[in-house]
Parts: sequence; structure tokens; C-alpha cells
Amino acid sequence: VSNMLQMKFVIENVFTDPAGETIVAPLPLYHIYSFTVNCMGMMVTGNHNLLITNPRDIPGFVKELSGAKFSGMLGLNTLFVALCNNEEFRKFDFSGFKLTVSGGMALTKFAAEEWQKVTGSKVIEGYGLTEASPVVSINPPDSIQLGTIGKAMIGTQVKTIDDEGHDLPIGESGELCVKGPQVMKGYWQRPDETAKTFTSDGWLKTGDVAVIQDDGFIRIVDRKKDLIIVSGFNVYPNEIEEVVTSHPEVIESAAIGIPDDKSGETIKVFVVAKDPSLSAERLIAFCRERLTGYKVPKLFEFREDLPKTNVGKILRRSLREEELAKKS
Repeated sequence: VSNMLQMKFVIENVFTDPAGETIVAPLPLYHIYSFTVNCMGMMVTGNHNLLITNPRDIPGFVKELSGAKFSGMLGLNTLFVALCNNEEFRKFDFSGFKLTVSGGMALTKFAAEEWQKVTGSKVIEGYGLTEASPVVSINPPDSIQLGTIGKAMIGTQVKTIDDEGHDLPIGESGELCVKGPQVMKGYWQRPDETAKTFTSDGWLKTGDVAVIQDDGFIRIVDRKKDLIIVSGFNVYPNEIEEVVTSHPEVIESAAIGIPDDKSGETIKVFVVAKDPSLSAERLIAFCRERLTGYKVPKLFEFREDLPKTNVGKILRRSLREEELAKKS
């Protein structure tokens, strides 16, 4: 209820007609992201949803949209990229488009800019997790900062802490912690897990590394558990993927760390390319121009697709498990 009231304030600032809007719902409604925004959020505001039952079938998805009137869409980075690469989708009339919301995974600059070029709509990136019902923050529609997850929702407090649990000053990266009426009391009948997830004074530890800026906007650096350590230096996969996917011949990518005798870990990137002639050497050269030396991936593997959740979020964990299986 709290999260609905918090979100309703944001939605009503965009959708002024109480019952005249239709937002595309391409993600499964059992996922907390679309369950909250689509299934409950649109009902609370009196608007409508257009349910896409199989968003992975992009041609079928586009066909469903072709005869429909819609003024917004919920999605995530991989979906926006796939739709922008579809010629039929690019031909649509987007003159009535008012709102695009991104969540579930990091939104890349390339995907956001391409989406705006195709649809004319800016992407409002938000952030949440199941334990917070889920919305923690969102970009205000009238002052979007690309590359951030916006500001904390009304009534929500955020801070960052170091590995010892000490509060960090504004502008320093650390684990993002949240307090608010939408935050859970704990995991059902799992007191040990609950104790691990909360600080001693009741803040929910999200497991995400973030920076809180002076202006209150929050920037997610990456998942704490996805951190790659190369020769003692921290490397965040999001930064690597942001650079690799900015290459005009790359559709999507995923960066992981794999064990290395010399450096502790080395960076490997899995790539889905538009052009089958794209080589690892060309990508390495591309990365060298844009990344500090220790962040340049040494290994690339080209694939037709990447493992994803039912929502479409790339599973780095599955790729790490594959690599470990090869070693064993």
C-alpha cells in the first residue's frame, strides 16, 4: 500500500487523464517489477495495460503493438535494444508516447539514447528490489539524469556503508541501504537471513554498490557480488558492458571475472554481435581507447544470445558457472 501511494504520485504527474492511458506490459506479472507498476500501478491510477505474453518473440511483440494505441511502456535494457533493432517497430507513430520506465537491470547510455531517437520518449530509470515492495527510487519525469536511478521515493531514506558497516559521506561509493514504509520486516521464518540483510539499526542492505550525489540522485555502480578484482583493482561489469555495447556492431554484452593465476581474475566479455565478422581484436582496440588499462577485457566470446531470466535480465551468474565448469 505504501509503495502504491509513493508510485501513484509519480505516475499522476505524467498521466493526467485518469482513465485514458494504455501502458504496454511486456514482462511477466509474477515479477515484482511489472506486478507493482503494471498490474497494481495502472489499476490504482485507473489506466490500462496491454499485456504481451511472449516478449522474447520480438516480431510477434511488434505485431501485437501494430494495431494498438499506447502511451507508455515498461521494460528493461535488453528489451529496448531488441525493439530498436526491429525495422517494423522503428516505423511506428510514437506521437502519443508519454512514458517509458526502465528497471530490472542497468540502463546503458546507448540504449536510452537509441530509444529516444526511435520513439521520441526519454527513459525514466528507477530502482527497486523485492524486499522493498519494490520501488526505492525513480527519476523525476521533469528532471531525468541519465546514468542515475533518480531520487528516493517519498518517505524513503537512503545511505551507503563500507564493508565494516560504517556510514559513508555523500559522493563515496558503498553498499546502498534503505529505510522506508515499503521495506519488508524480514524473510518469512528465516531470522538468520533477515539478520544478515539488515544493519543493526534496521537499514535494509541491498547488495548494490552505489553513489549518492550532492543533489540526491543515486547512481548504481554494480552488484556487490559481481565485482571483478584484477591485480587488486576493483572492476565493475556495468562499466565494461557500457563501453562494449556502445560499439555500433554490438547488440548486447555481459562481463564476468574468471580466475587467473597472475592477476587473480581476468575480464571476459560475452558478446551478441550484429555483424558476424566482428572480431575480438577490434573490440579490444575499441576498449583500449575508452578504458583504463586494467579494465580492458582480454577475452571475448561471441554468441547468438545470452542467458536471461524470464524478465529478460542477463544472467552473469550462469556465465560464471559455465566458466567454472570448464575449469573443473
